[in-house]
Amino acid sequence: MPKMKTNSSAKKRFRLTASGKIKRKRAFKRHILTKKETVQKKRLGKTAIVHPADVPNIKALLRLK
Repeated sequence: MPKMKTNSSAKKRFRLTASGKIKRKRAFKRHILTKKETVQKKRLGKTAIVHPADVPNIKALLRLK
């Protein structure tokens, strides 16, 4: 039986923290930044924790138990 492959796009987008949570980057920071407030742009630059409802799907893509 061959090994299961990790989803390449998920592997690039998500990181596991030391406590087992999954980190992600925030959306809407790529372009059209002139109309966004400075506070919003600073907030979008920080990482976020994946919502608990999405964790099982992402763990399946990353082949985590």
